[in-house]
Amino acid sequence: SSSGARRVQGSITKTGNAHARRLLVEAAWHHRRPLRPSRERARRADGQPAAVRARAEAGNRRLHQRWCRLEQRHKRPTVSVVAVARELAGWCWSLAVLADQQLGEHHQHPAA
Repeated sequence: SSSGARRVQGSITKTGNAHARRLLVEAAWHHRRPLRPSRERARRADGQPAAVRARAEAGNRRLHQRWCRLEQRHKRPTVSVVAVARELAGWCWSLAVLADQQLGEHHQHPAA
């Protein structure tokens, strides 16, 4: 129900994969505090291209900032986590589309 500058997003629904929804919410809790550098995180990032590392860092920063903005508005943590989980789902989707676009440039998918 959106019109012009007005945007009403609606509440979370239980439509879709319950397992995926639960994983997204669990992952969203980790963005409540800023991610700190660690040896393990640096080791995992070592083999990744710079563009991938930059995109991951930007995503982590964005999700934490979302938490901060929601806390400043005095939202309940359970409401905040669902909002961050929704944003995380969109970010995962953008990564999947990006991978498909890059594959499409290099490889042609066989026609079905």
